[in-house]
Amino acid sequence: MTDHLGLLPHKVVREDRPDGSIVLRSGHELSAVDRSTGVWLDRWAAQTPDAVFLAERSEDGWHTVSYANALERVRVLAAGLLARGVSGPILILSGNAVDHALLTLAAQYVGLVTVPVAAQYSLIAAAHGRLEYVRDLVKPALVYAADDDAFGPALDLFDCPKLVSRVVSGRGEALAGLNGSADVNAAHAAVGPETVAKLLLTSGSTSDPKAVVTTHGMMTTNQAQIRDGLPFVAARPPVLVDWLPWNHVFGGSHNFNLVLANGGALYIDDGAPIPAKFGRTVENLGLVSGTISFNVPIGFAQLVAAMERDARLRETYFRDLDMIFYAGASLPQETWSVLERMALETAGRMPLITSSWGLTETAPAALLQHVPAKGAGIVGVPMTGVSVKLVDDGTGRMDVRVKGDNVFSRYHEASEKTAEAFDIEGFFVTGDAMRFVDPADMNKGLRFDGRLSEDFKLSTGTWVQAAQLRLDMLAVLGPLAQDVVVCGAGRDEVGILIVPGPDAQDGVVDEAALCCAASDEIRKRMETYSDGITGTARRVVRALVLADPPDMGAGEVTAKGNINFARLLERRAHLVDRLYDNTDPASIAL
Repeated sequence: MTDHLGLLPHKVVREDRPDGSIVLRSGHELSAVDRSTGVWLDRWAAQTPDAVFLAERSEDGWHTVSYANALERVRVLAAGLLARGVSGPILILSGNAVDHALLTLAAQYVGLVTVPVAAQYSLIAAAHGRLEYVRDLVKPALVYAADDDAFGPALDLFDCPKLVSRVVSGRGEALAGLNGSADVNAAHAAVGPETVAKLLLTSGSTSDPKAVVTTHGMMTTNQAQIRDGLPFVAARPPVLVDWLPWNHVFGGSHNFNLVLANGGALYIDDGAPIPAKFGRTVENLGLVSGTISFNVPIGFAQLVAAMERDARLRETYFRDLDMIFYAGASLPQETWSVLERMALETAGRMPLITSSWGLTETAPAALLQHVPAKGAGIVGVPMTGVSVKLVDDGTGRMDVRVKGDNVFSRYHEASEKTAEAFDIEGFFVTGDAMRFVDPADMNKGLRFDGRLSEDFKLSTGTWVQAAQLRLDMLAVLGPLAQDVVVCGAGRDEVGILIVPGPDAQDGVVDEAALCCAASDEIRKRMETYSDGITGTARRVVRALVLADPPDMGAGEVTAKGNINFARLLERRAHLVDRLYDNTDPASIAL
């Protein structure tokens, strides 16, 4: 059903080594890799100068920027940066926007470094401590924000020059005034694969975030690898309507560069899959037919519900769609099935529904499922030019390590952490675990099996694979859960704290717990999941719905929007106690 996409078949080469480890590689060759991201902008400004590159909402429509206009503005900004003598990192405080993109590309065009951070670090006063941590780590030479009013208190934390798109309070200079005389051509010509393009922060879910030194070569290699596995992205320039944040490697490197590398168009979605913003996402998706749809599973679940009610939205969404790509968790089978049905009914053909696996340190994709696979959770096979080393723990669960030109070489100002990140052969030790989909057929790919560092023991001594269990429960609960935190360390059984999704937010608040109106549905889904499971490590037998969302200012949420599980459990230990209290009205027990 996906023959029209011309997908590259899986071709995995397996090496069984004397030490018991297994190394997997792609049997396909890595295609040509460009020297820098600026080469992409030059190419498309010359070949398709009038094509839309970037767009953001403006009143009832879109403000668009063509490739030719983008290159012109990038060169002016780059000259201004060079004329000012900027040589250190440029810290970007605000979220996705055209000006953010152009400043980033201007810096990369002439070999300067940007550091995008979550806008919440600036907009939430209680999170300023995290911003100060980043400031002290990267020591920026310049700071940019969308405006100096909402971002004013955050800008006050910096002594270096500040640029803003909208001058309101006078705390920053106008980005539009950034210009000057400098040899942009010479600086651009000097940029190569080893030139640093970004410092990207890791999730910081278990410790302070590290800054991954991300080079042009890492990003250009990764785009060649994606194009090898998904040749349709080159055959038809991708069109994205995308909200995923650029401070995260997936939104800012994978998706943004996918558009730029292939001459596509990026329509910046100023919505998000949360109740307050999802209506805007629906509006944006109704205006533009994308060729690729990226989202997290809860976003797809909300979208499916919206399309069931809106035939016009459904037609616009599926009209040109080549691929549905989920990330962050497994896509529930019920959501997957509805998407397949809608695609066939609406467009008469199937998009590729798929996922991949990687980290900030791998720029990000290292594994990719580039042929159809039935069922969620499969993350694919090694991409071209990537070697994946698997170390079995004796149960079929394997520690994953990777090597390739898309893999980083160091953390910024953290030599000890860098040394700890690589094994003796130079493989990056990811801390993730995988299992074979079919041990007899490497081309079936790998299935994600959690984070090794998040495992814990029950009081019985039984290990719980918390990361995989979290993904399973997100798939089971669907729109009832935005996220879950797996509990039970030192206790007799496994429970979960639920950050409620759109279908579980009604109820009575009882001292930070929610006596949820959807409790019976949550219990029913937990029973269905646990039915037939005999081991205590995989049976989730109790739940409690949080009344208050995770608090970024208190460190419960990382810059990427991920939950810091250890910090949340520490701050809400009293709720964990209530979870395990059979007399508590908020505890949902089987």
